[in-house]
This record gives sequence, C-alpha cells and structure tokens, in this order.
Amino acid sequence: MSKTITIKKGLNLNIAGEAEKAIANIFSSCTCAVKPTDFKGMSPIPKLLQQEGDMVKAGSPLFFDKTRPDIIITAPVSGKIIAIERGDKRAITSIIIEADKEREYIQFDVKEPQELSREEIKQLLLKSGLWAFIRQRPYDIIANPEQTPKAIFISAFDTSPLAPDQDFIVHGKGDIFQLGLDAICKLTDGKTHLNIQADETVSKVFLNSKGVQINKFRGPHPTGNVGIQIHHIDPINKGNVVWYLTPQDVLTIGRFFQKGIYDATRLVALTGSEVKLPKYYKAHIGACVKNMLENNTTDINKRIISGNVLTGKKIDADGHLCFYDTQLTVIPEGDYFEFLGWLMPGFNKLSISRTFPAFLFPKKKFRPDTNYHGEERAFVMSGQYEKVLPMDIYPVHLIKAILTNDIDKMEHLGIYEVSEEDFALCEFVCTSKIEVQDIIRKGLDLIRKEME
Repeated sequence: MSKTITIKKGLNLNIAGEAEKAIANIFSSCTCAVKPTDFKGMSPIPKLLQQEGDMVKAGSPLFFDKTRPDIIITAPVSGKIIAIERGDKRAITSIIIEADKEREYIQFDVKEPQELSREEIKQLLLKSGLWAFIRQRPYDIIANPEQTPKAIFISAFDTSPLAPDQDFIVHGKGDIFQLGLDAICKLTDGKTHLNIQADETVSKVFLNSKGVQINKFRGPHPTGNVGIQIHHIDPINKGNVVWYLTPQDVLTIGRFFQKGIYDATRLVALTGSEVKLPKYYKAHIGACVKNMLENNTTDINKRIISGNVLTGKKIDADGHLCFYDTQLTVIPEGDYFEFLGWLMPGFNKLSISRTFPAFLFPKKKFRPDTNYHGEERAFVMSGQYEKVLPMDIYPVHLIKAILTNDIDKMEHLGIYEVSEEDFALCEFVCTSKIEVQDIIRKGLDLIRKEME
C-alpha cells in the first residue's frame, strides 16, 4: 500500500544557477575517466584487466574488486586507454580512455526480463558492468550479489541544491524505464519502492510505472535522499539489506535489456552561479568537462564540483565527472580572508540562523562560495544537527561514537541506516566546522570491516 509522508526537518538552499530545462548541443568529450575511488568499499588497488595502450569497446571489462571478484567495472565508451593514473601507495586513481567518435559496443545476449530468472538477470548485469549501479544500505557500497535485499528503493526526485529535474530527464522514455523496472523488480522477494515528490511530480513515466509501490514525499532537503526515504518507509536493522538506484540508472538498465549494449549516455545538468548558460548536456559516464565549461563560465577564480555543493567532489577544469554524478556545479572559490566579517550586515550570506538577515528574503537566490568563515572549533552539542536531519537518531552521539571507534554504540545509534550524504546538511550548519561526512564514511568502513 502506497504511503504519503510529510517531512518537516531539513533545509532548502536557494542558490543561483539552476539549469534551464533544455538540452544544449550534445557536447563531445574526447576522453573518459573511470575512477576506482568512486566505488565505495572497493579495494584501492583493484585487479586490472586492461593495460595502457589497449583498445576497448563500451562494455569491455576494465578491472574487478579483489575482495568481490564477481563485481566487474566496464568501459563506458569505446576507444584507447591512454593513461592509468596512480596515487599514494600505487593506488589507481583513474583510467583514462580516449573516446572514439563512433561508439563500438560489446553485444550481450539479452531477452525480455519477464523471460529471465533472477539469477540470469543478475549474471547479465554483473558481466556487463551494470551491477555497479545497484548500491546497498548498510555501508552505501555496490550491492553484494550473493545477498537478496528485503526491498529496493528508487528516489524519483532530488532535493539537493540545483539538482537535475528527474521528471525532465525521463520524459518520453517510459517504455525504457519500465523495462528497467521489470528487471530490477525480479531481484527482490520484497517490494520495489518508487518514491515521488507529492506536490511536484508530473511525469507520467513515474506515475504510470507498474510493478512498484509508489510512495509520495513532501518536505525540504534531504527529503529526496534515498536514505531518508528508507528510514521512513522500511527502516534498516542489523542484518537487513536494502538496495537502491537512481532513475538514470534504471534507464541505463532498460536500454541494456532493449538493445543488449552498455549505453552509458545520460543527461548532465550544468549548474551554478558562475555558469553563463546553465543547461542540460547529453554526455557519457565519466566524461571530460572541458568542452562543457569552455566559454560558458565567468572569469573569476571558481570551484568546479562534480555533483552538488553539499556532497560533490572538486575537480579540475579539464577533469572528469565522477561515475555516479549527473550534475556539474560551478561556484566562486572562497580563497579570501574576511576581516571582521561577523560585524558586517551579511545581506548576501546564506545562513540557517538569524545572525544574518537572509531569512528576511526567503525567495532570494544566493551566490555562496567555499569559504569556511572560521576554523574548526570545539565539538559541542548545539541541537543544530537535529533540525536538519529527519531521522530518529542522535547524530552527535553517533559521530562521537565513530570518533572513539565504539562499535557497540555505533550499532545502537543507527550506523546501519546512514550514509555521508544524509549528514551533508549537518556539516553545512555546523558552527564547529566538523568534517561530518568524512567521519561518517570512516565509521561505515570500520563497521563493515568488523562485521564482514
């Protein structure tokens, strides 16, 4: 039975630079990067299956996880591997592919999902590399194919700052989306939950989806986070496993079962206050962003982020999108010192408190930068986290349990339910300037190491 859930805790950040709902000229990326670091929980030195100079097709195996060898990461494009970049301790940071102008694909023998068993679907997704799109809670890592989840969740909306409009992305792709759902629904004995925004979702692709339970949510960010939705619909206890995907992941799986190829193209939203013409671009996973940004940003010193301003990663102007990101954000770099900034009126400062008069302008679009406006301070209980985290947990107690490596307390305080993205707003509002997301990731890695 479907549910309608209203969430009151949270915070919407009004930032300038939302992408216009129009697809710009398809930009061609000459290179593509696959970064092992994008896959949480994977060995930092995976087993390489290709070498520098090798030619690959879209769907060719690149590497696999040494700890879980059945999980293979494949090439999103065809072309030549021109570099294998390494970091500390010889860890692989990225595999760079010079993309062909005309894509070549490995052809997989597929059928309609209804004609295949769960195991056959699972093996096809593993062999093609599409299994990487299916992630799990707890731990927020690539799903373990040896387990069966109690439920699968798909969040059909994103409330993070300047997030892509999922209704716009799936428009006109109902048949492909349903084909992907048909395959995904076979992977669990439980329900597949498709969660939509109660007052704003208009796409018939979502509203007419079959074989799923449609739930409605309303509320501020982080209502669109799948972790928040899981917490309110089917909470995770110790021993439970839940899988999740995004709508664009479902489309990729649908195209796979339609054509038998790994078609890694997707719509990417170019956003941010420093973008002249923020629009959507058709690109492939891991695409180089150079052509997208060229002559389309302001001349100031700026921060380029793969993802959104709360959870994304900093990349260079000629860098590459991260594997799971469908958003590119450009904002000013906060490389300045503000003398006695706390004495200034702060009309242009985005703040959750009423220290600055931003609260008087609820519809104003702000132009935030990356300046911390202070240094790390004593970590005290202020009640700020609880105002923006709509989960029935004690966030500060959980973070301190992680800092002290207290496994028992971490379990009792809800470590199995959370991911670092759920705490992004906590980090934003934190007056102590604590790197909350990094702490949560370390806690998840620690608990996984202890439990597995």
